[in-house]
Amino acid sequence: MSQPHAATVAEVLVWANLRGTDSHGVSRIPRYFEMIEAGDLDPRAEPRLKTESAACVLIDANRAAGPVAMTAAMAAAVARAKQAGIGLALVRATTHTAALGYYTLKAAGEGVAAIAASASIPNMAYHGARAAAVSTSPLSVAVPGGELGPVVLDMGSGIVSIGRLVQARRQGEPIPEGWALDDAGNPTTDPRRAEIPLPMAGPKGSGLALMIECLTSLVVANPILAETVGHPVAGRRHRQNALAIAIDIARFGDPGAFAREVDRLARTVKALPRDPAVTEIRMPGERGARTCEKRSRDGIPLPRPVCDELACAAEKLGVAMFPVPA
Repeated sequence: MSQPHAATVAEVLVWANLRGTDSHGVSRIPRYFEMIEAGDLDPRAEPRLKTESAACVLIDANRAAGPVAMTAAMAAAVARAKQAGIGLALVRATTHTAALGYYTLKAAGEGVAAIAASASIPNMAYHGARAAAVSTSPLSVAVPGGELGPVVLDMGSGIVSIGRLVQARRQGEPIPEGWALDDAGNPTTDPRRAEIPLPMAGPKGSGLALMIECLTSLVVANPILAETVGHPVAGRRHRQNALAIAIDIARFGDPGAFAREVDRLARTVKALPRDPAVTEIRMPGERGARTCEKRSRDGIPLPRPVCDELACAAEKLGVAMFPVPA
């Protein structure tokens, strides 16, 4: 990759580790190499503007790294929101977009509310089915805050992400019942056999994933699910489409008043009577912010299997790597 693109990918991956979303952090690097070798990710691709208007833009990513395409998309959405009140950037033909909260939180830091979503190849069961039919399509929403900071929701439509299953497999951790199916469609708690995550909240999770496919892939005329379900060869090729939406808070009211109301809402919810089993009521993104503060101070812990994979990749590519403790 070019140095700026490599820096963008590195920043987004390390951000995920800092926030405690290790399934979307540097453990993804070996997979990105696989995607490059398979021709699914073009490290030299430059996202291009295809169509644009006062409030909308279509970006053809040309199989560029997802963080590169999504950073460009959110920047374009924010710029248009500042001009028109709202901005929409659709992204066609990108690759793994990493943790979407990175882009929405960055936009919130510029005083706008933001939404990001992405669609990918079928890797999650549709409710009632015993085969992969939809993607674990992630969704993130962030709003600027006041003294308590921004509020950011960053979630997938599955009970568990593919990255989390891979993480459990690497570390040999058993997974809970109801998380995943094996490749034959049978429920399993064995991380070595878990291949297909189940949708969050049954029909709600799979319905959300289906609609994200409609709002991204179908709108940009680059369908993924219908092209790949039941077609193993096509289904193995990595493909993604995405969207970024920005809303200029200042266009509709006083940003300071909005931030104060976000804080007031957060304090109201956090002061509610707690379930005895819960030590604290937290806002979306609050745990990640605390983890980021701690890991920024103390360092990011990496499991031995992840260190070993990175060391292997570094050796293969002739890249110097810091010494890994024994």
